[in-house]
Amino acid sequence: MEKLSNNEAIIFVQNNVEGDVIVCNEGVSFWGGVDPDTGVIIDIHHPNCGEQLSGKIVLMPTSRGSCSGSGVLLQLVQNGNAPAALIFRETEDILTLGAMIAEKLFNKKIAILRLKPNIYNLLSEQKSAKIDNLKLYFSSTLINLCQPDLSRIYLNKSDKKMLAGNHGKATKIAMEILCLMAASQNADKLIDISRGHIDGCILAHDANLNFAEKMLDMGARVIIPTTMNAISVDRDNWKSQGVAPELGNKASRLADAYVKMGAHPTFTCAPYLLSEKPIRDEVIGWSESNAVVYANSVIGARTQKHPDYLDLFIAMTGRTPNTGVYLEENRKPNCEIRISLPLKFDESIWPMIGWLAGYKSPNGIPVLIGLEDISLSDDDLKALCAAFGTTSASPMLHIKGHTPEGELPSTQDAISSTIMPNDLLNLWQKFNTGNNKIDLVAIGSPHASFAECMKFLKLLLEKNQTVIVPTILTVGRETLAKLRDNGNLNQLSKLGVQVVPDICWCSITEPVFPSKTQSLITNSGKYAHYGEGLTGRNIRFGSLSDCAMAALSGFVNDELPNWLNSPT
Repeated sequence: MEKLSNNEAIIFVQNNVEGDVIVCNEGVSFWGGVDPDTGVIIDIHHPNCGEQLSGKIVLMPTSRGSCSGSGVLLQLVQNGNAPAALIFRETEDILTLGAMIAEKLFNKKIAILRLKPNIYNLLSEQKSAKIDNLKLYFSSTLINLCQPDLSRIYLNKSDKKMLAGNHGKATKIAMEILCLMAASQNADKLIDISRGHIDGCILAHDANLNFAEKMLDMGARVIIPTTMNAISVDRDNWKSQGVAPELGNKASRLADAYVKMGAHPTFTCAPYLLSEKPIRDEVIGWSESNAVVYANSVIGARTQKHPDYLDLFIAMTGRTPNTGVYLEENRKPNCEIRISLPLKFDESIWPMIGWLAGYKSPNGIPVLIGLEDISLSDDDLKALCAAFGTTSASPMLHIKGHTPEGELPSTQDAISSTIMPNDLLNLWQKFNTGNNKIDLVAIGSPHASFAECMKFLKLLLEKNQTVIVPTILTVGRETLAKLRDNGNLNQLSKLGVQVVPDICWCSITEPVFPSKTQSLITNSGKYAHYGEGLTGRNIRFGSLSDCAMAALSGFVNDELPNWLNSPT
């Protein structure tokens, strides 16, 4: 047997396992892409859709998509349907963290490895493999695995006190895992952050509740200003909405656990819409993929795309590994995407460009070139960033002429790509299949802004009609208050539109999600990507105007938009 020893064959969570190898050439977002109860890939846009990951040794370059994937992995570990091992070729945070939590807090293990490309490629050609006592076996090859070197991470006096348990058991565990994550991210120290955002407050599964209540019981408290993501129910109104008590009570317990730990009950997936938001170059510790991409790209703040649960540990300690896009040199684009626009288009083009940019740059930071003379609103940028986060693992992008760091020079090894009108045409067709009869209009993924709500209201008022199919806008509490204070909430209500706070489309379930729905339309590229896998319903995609027309007529036009048929 050939023996290979390499200090870049690293095992971050150790477990002795043996099983079949599954290779995913594209990263998987476990949230929205893997069923948390069965371990089956449900992302209809992923090449491995339908494959069962449970008990398998799964290879992928890195993960992608939502920060909530760590919670999905924890749920799979707890219900016995997790992969036996996850093996990556590149740095990976989300699933690695989920496995660390499973081991540290719940004494359940899934092996996590990172291999050099040449070893990874060899393993990807095998049908089975075995991990045993810091050794990886496949075919006639033995690879010695190294554990991460924690000694190279500089800790200040405060860090050491937290690590020693001087601030309690919960903070000790938080610091232990922060150090492990720093090692996995090749960081040499921890740095201070000014504010946090918690993503793991959605009851996507019981694992999130189990984690939060366990940390609360151990005495966890945040020590910096910390906002909270959308949750799984309208916290104040779920009982009157007919939500099942089991779901409503569990979701409320989960939200309340974080509030008791000191987080602010903002309950929005778009914290950049809040009046108190970061400024350029501010060092923050956010989770939630769209929020992270927007903060880095549009605001110019600095945050890694922190996995669920690590966001709490960062807020508890005020510290984060000094790695990734916290570092100036790592914010440079390494992919240049030149965009050729149709002569005419509407705002639905921006989530499509975001989705395509992520698809063409699944792991690196792209700079979009060719939009310099185009006007982009904050909502256009919000939609673009959210869709980008579904197809790319990167925490940011640049848009030349629009974003604060859009003029940064590209790295010497930057790759080049294009987005052409034909790419937009193909994606539109991918996003729009099946029945054109619409049973639901879904706006607010991420949460709709005040301007977005007002634009939709104006479209309805121009027709002077009430909607004839259920039409729901999800918003943050600040936006809801502004709509109410200005009288716009009453206007929307009179037109038959339901405005729901606290919850976002990615976690809406029946009965708030109308049970008779067979097809829905959304203006969100993010929800167009994840919606079918999450709901089992047919998803259509279009502009806000398309959504308004569907709300008033119950149908969408099956023809291509005029702008997609126009010459370039």
